[in-house]
Amino acid sequence: MSENTTASTNAELDRLSANAIRALAIDSVQKANSGHPGLPLGMADAAYVLWRRFLKHNPHDPNWPDRDRFVLSAGHGSMLLYALLHLTGYDLSIDDLKQFRQWGSKTPGHPEHFETPGVETTTGPLGQGVGNAVGLAIAERWLAAKFNRGGFPVFDHYTYVVCSDGDLMEGISHEAASLAGHLKLGKLIMLYDSNSISLVGATSLSFSEDVPARFSAYGWHILEVDGHDMAAVAHALAEAKAERERPSIIVTRTTIGFGSPNKAGSHKAHGEPLGADEVRLTKENLGWPTEPDFYVPDQVYEHMHAAIDAGSVRQREWNGMMDRYRGAFPDLAATWDRMLAGELPADLAAALPSYAADPKGKGTRVFSGDAVTALAEQMPQLLGGSADLHTSDYTLLKAYEPLTPTDFSGRNIHFGVREHAMGSALNGMALHGGIIPYAGTFLVFSDYMRPAIRLAALMSLRIVYVFTHDSIGVGEDGPTHEPVEQVMALRMIPNLHVFRPGDANEVIQAWKAAVERKDGPTAMILSRQAAPTLDRSTMASAEGTARGGYVLRDTPGARVILIGTGTELHMAVQAADLLADRGIPARVVSLPSWEVFDSQEQAYRESVLPPSIPVRVSIEAGRTIGWERYVGLSGASVGVDRFGASAPFQEIYRRFGISAERMAEVAQSLLGE
Repeated sequence: MSENTTASTNAELDRLSANAIRALAIDSVQKANSGHPGLPLGMADAAYVLWRRFLKHNPHDPNWPDRDRFVLSAGHGSMLLYALLHLTGYDLSIDDLKQFRQWGSKTPGHPEHFETPGVETTTGPLGQGVGNAVGLAIAERWLAAKFNRGGFPVFDHYTYVVCSDGDLMEGISHEAASLAGHLKLGKLIMLYDSNSISLVGATSLSFSEDVPARFSAYGWHILEVDGHDMAAVAHALAEAKAERERPSIIVTRTTIGFGSPNKAGSHKAHGEPLGADEVRLTKENLGWPTEPDFYVPDQVYEHMHAAIDAGSVRQREWNGMMDRYRGAFPDLAATWDRMLAGELPADLAAALPSYAADPKGKGTRVFSGDAVTALAEQMPQLLGGSADLHTSDYTLLKAYEPLTPTDFSGRNIHFGVREHAMGSALNGMALHGGIIPYAGTFLVFSDYMRPAIRLAALMSLRIVYVFTHDSIGVGEDGPTHEPVEQVMALRMIPNLHVFRPGDANEVIQAWKAAVERKDGPTAMILSRQAAPTLDRSTMASAEGTARGGYVLRDTPGARVILIGTGTELHMAVQAADLLADRGIPARVVSLPSWEVFDSQEQAYRESVLPPSIPVRVSIEAGRTIGWERYVGLSGASVGVDRFGASAPFQEIYRRFGISAERMAEVAQSLLGE
């Protein structure tokens, strides 16, 4: 066979393979009568080049630690990814594609981590995937700095992300790109599907910035290509891989709905099926058989399945290197094995501090700093930072250096004032494997992180959030910085454990529960204002924190239950003393985590909150909505159902009636005495 004939044959296979992606995408969307065909039609050429010629992966082992990561941030174009996974040999059948967007299928409307083999992260909310990719790239570089040795590139993979115009309009992408440029994440490569179309029309309606100039200002490597010129795309990807000092963005100019005679280049190709007639016309225009649906030529399968052999060979080579690594660096190898498995030291509890009674106390954020410091010494996989607030949220690991653009061997990440990107990057770090990430900011700014927190809970990621300055106790900073609704808002997120510990020892136990948890994220709600360290010799052990709620102090014949969290817990104890002076016995319950408490067996929950004592009062310096589930119709809640004020926190607490005296008065009135 001549060189020209070989080139012609390869070009034909390239064309057939890209068109197979297109055909599968439009057939799946049409069958579901729902979806987004425009992006898969437009990006098929560039995505094919990436997956066939550059992506290091093994379809038979989607969890190989040194695989390249691929993130489809433009998750609405999910059929692009599903078609690629199917064609390259992942466990995703043609029948799975036929069940696109159906109940219980492996091909949901947007890519879902854990639902589909080969999907690295749940994407859909635009911009989140860009932030996830930054986190994945941070994780790769940090692990490489920690484990790689001469001749042993244990971690040497790239993170690729496909983003859309919509991703780059969302503010999170600005923050994430800025952080990536600052950290010089040279193994992060983004293909920007620049098709000038959004859902309602041309992007010129709302988007006219110079994207290459913007990313150049961030410190990125800029490349621009015709996204339908496979040779140009391949050249750009090779150039991007060779650039190790800067992340790269390849502005891939494409036609949305490419191949559709009547909808290509139009917003009509974006978010709805092409229609049966247009599907037929599109296939004809692409030179593709119109029948049957979901047709793929055998030579395309054979060509694309080369990923299986290539990936298996690369993984075997990596495994062989790891065998030699274990012999040369047994301690490092053992550490990595434990980190990858998510194992914690068996004697973790013994390494954690405990505190004697202290009526004066400190802000619970201080004890959180003690906890994370102690944990970091025992947990090499603990990596985190703060949104420029470590002097306030006590997240800094003082024994370690920060990650810098030139040295990634530290343990502290300076995320800057970028809560949106920080939350999304944490997800990427957790998704990578081998890392338990944490990060801190003020509780009121958890609102900036909420979309990423929600996705972390959806993906069951092992992350710890440190939210300090937890209430009207912020005081002089005023209502803009005083969270009153945020704790309840976080409690509303399914699978997020929220802990508001009431004293130093509860903080330690809450942290222990957080790092031990493997099936979702945990939010620590911590105070600036002081909370007394309770006298555990006269009260129950703080180990009850691990069950979400427990009887802190009981009294025989209790007629009322007083429930507290956080810095108001000691007020519940004081209120019980006041009631005792009035001849009213009370039980005091600490309820630091609703979600964990609700997961306990009914017998335990009723032992803490027995139905026989219906008179109950809760106290928490935040919204009272929701407390009905614990205080019931016969109870009441002392809280804050308005925005805060600017004044010393003691004055605000007094004026808002957050006190032991008020709690005792409410309890007494409920008893009719």
